[in-house]
Amino acid sequence: MSTHDSIRALFEGAAEIHEKARQSLGRGLTLAEKILLSHMGEDFTTVPQRGVDYCDLHPDRVAMQDATAQMAILQFMQAGLNQVQVPSTVHCDHLIQARVEAAQDLATAEQVNAEVYRFLRSASEKYGIGFWKPGSGIIHQVVLENYAFPGGLMIGTDSHTPNAGGLGMLAIGVGGADAVDVMAGLPWNVKWPGAIAVKLKGKLSGWTAAKDVILKVAGELTVKGGTGAIVEYIGEGARTISCTGKATITNMGAEIGATCSVFPFDEAMAVYLEATGRSEWAQLARDHATLLRPDPEVEADPGSAYDQVLEIDLDQLEPHVVGPHSPDRARPISELGAEARSEGWPLEISAALIGSCTNSSYEDMDRSATIADQAVEAGLRARTQFLVTPGSTQVFLTVERDGQAASFEQLGGTVLANACGPCIGQWHREGVEKGTSNSIVSSFNRNFPGRNDGNAQTLSFIASPEIVTAFAIAGRLDFNPLVDPIEGEDGKSQLLAIPSGESLPPKGFVIDVTGLVEPPADGSGIEIDIDGASERIQLLTPFARREESQLQQMRLLFKAKGKCTTDHISPAGPWLRFRGHLENISRNMFLGAINEFHDSPGLGHDATDHGVSRVLHEIAGNYRDSGTAWVVVGDENYGEGSSREHAAMCPRFMGCGAVIVRSFARIHETNLKKQGVLALRFVDPTSFSLVQEHDVISIEGLAKFSPGSEFTAVFSHQDGSEDRVRCSHTFSESQVNWFWKGAALNALTESGDG
Repeated sequence: MSTHDSIRALFEGAAEIHEKARQSLGRGLTLAEKILLSHMGEDFTTVPQRGVDYCDLHPDRVAMQDATAQMAILQFMQAGLNQVQVPSTVHCDHLIQARVEAAQDLATAEQVNAEVYRFLRSASEKYGIGFWKPGSGIIHQVVLENYAFPGGLMIGTDSHTPNAGGLGMLAIGVGGADAVDVMAGLPWNVKWPGAIAVKLKGKLSGWTAAKDVILKVAGELTVKGGTGAIVEYIGEGARTISCTGKATITNMGAEIGATCSVFPFDEAMAVYLEATGRSEWAQLARDHATLLRPDPEVEADPGSAYDQVLEIDLDQLEPHVVGPHSPDRARPISELGAEARSEGWPLEISAALIGSCTNSSYEDMDRSATIADQAVEAGLRARTQFLVTPGSTQVFLTVERDGQAASFEQLGGTVLANACGPCIGQWHREGVEKGTSNSIVSSFNRNFPGRNDGNAQTLSFIASPEIVTAFAIAGRLDFNPLVDPIEGEDGKSQLLAIPSGESLPPKGFVIDVTGLVEPPADGSGIEIDIDGASERIQLLTPFARREESQLQQMRLLFKAKGKCTTDHISPAGPWLRFRGHLENISRNMFLGAINEFHDSPGLGHDATDHGVSRVLHEIAGNYRDSGTAWVVVGDENYGEGSSREHAAMCPRFMGCGAVIVRSFARIHETNLKKQGVLALRFVDPTSFSLVQEHDVISIEGLAKFSPGSEFTAVFSHQDGSEDRVRCSHTFSESQVNWFWKGAALNALTESGDG
């Protein structure tokens, strides 16, 4: 069945389901409810309860980037199937390191990562997966240009999969094990999400861009404010934002912990579909528009259907800057300079970067180029390193044809490969020593310590591409282009004019899909290319089944102090090269974590060796090899950040029995469950303070482990005393089965269902 026919069938069956749900709930439906319900298929009997009930969903598509695809495909290989059962794609965007410029960096990546690319391409051809070659673009931009559609449901092995919400799709970031289930034809089991509405009124103007909407939302809701919920942007203001501007907003919904974010279908989406060669899809959406928007009474009175409502007046919204070290540390740009001076942040900007999956649209490039052109006309060049990351070959070729790329180069900028690069730590940065405090600005989405360049002392600030370009010209963090003039070569001062640009190229996009390798109809004869001696690709060995005794007398590995993201648990950057080799990448485990009982990140005291100071992964290995499981205790929103399941697989491989925290980030909690790790929450968050170094921990209540059950964690201290702490969990019945089987993959291969 063609994609067009699949979309039509989905739409034609949705109206009846929606009406049944309205009758059941006694109210109108949100957009997310409409899309989720239409993807329950025959499993739909009643509307699940938000935040309580689990449901089985049937996504339309799976998307994987090259770093996460390696482990996902290695797991799929164990399922014993000949082909994926749902349309799936692999996108080679994460392994290209930014060093010099696009052509050179791409050539280097193809040489350095050759064996990984051969593995991914051969596996894709064997299992019926579309393969996008290196240089084709960043996964989320390519998905938006080719696969996303209003009313669809997709999952992706990257936390910024929600980018496709800008085209009216529920697109959700997951771990590779979830992707394996769906590719194997099984439903995706997930807790029914909560609902948050952001009601927009007015219209963006002046220097304010779509980026400022999500920066404002992040400041209001914080990094965990959207956890367990889908965020819908509604109101007349939502209809004034371009499709790619909407995608910027939904992309960064990952930074507030949201399951995903979505905009209702409107004409901006239809026009974008037409501009990207999908006119038939645009007409289908127009014909079924009522299915692709919240019911009118819901938009009129959002408090009647959403758990929380946030209102933003776009007319009054000022450009924002967030950072450093957290995407929710937000303020209007007018307040940044004074705060920077009072905090002692370096005012001189060492690098300015625009692009990435979040802000690399034609509109972003066009508006930013108008700023660059003004500076060039005044005889100026960027006063700091200025790097530009296009989102796809299509965008790059179009801005190359239309002149925006030349504008950036004339300003002194360097156009990098169509890949993630500095956004995910793939930045071979020179001129700044590790440990040196410095300020950078970007239009990216994440700014955790060390995220971009591996230097925890780099202060990373996020703003719109237009503001970042202005920062590049001024070279200072206390520059506000709305009120501060620039001085040209002739000594004259002038304000930069308000940026302007087209949302879509007037001459149309330069369409380019030469990077796509479609799989053969029958790949059964293809051999998957793996070198048995490889240091980068390693076949998986199933994890052992769980026994109750394994969760007794466990060692405390460490107690995380403050924020502990997936970047802290399993850093990226140079470690991306080992994403397909579980044993080797486990050597990065917890390298960035802050241990409350040690002065240096990534270190702890080995209780089996007289408290000797060692890196945490070595201590974990010692505990595992001595036959003892271990525990991590974490604070709020543990596992925030990227979807990387290595942050769960490595601890499991190294002997982790349980992770006990005040609260989890959604994707990481699921990833832990998938790998057979007991993910628990303190019932009383203050119990966190009772945990002491070298505690020995036993879990009571495993014999009655079931949905809604409670455990008691017994923390035995070195002085002979103990604390008995109540712990809760969110395991469903099937997830309990995953635990006892040792991993979700074991449940899949042993019984055919997860």
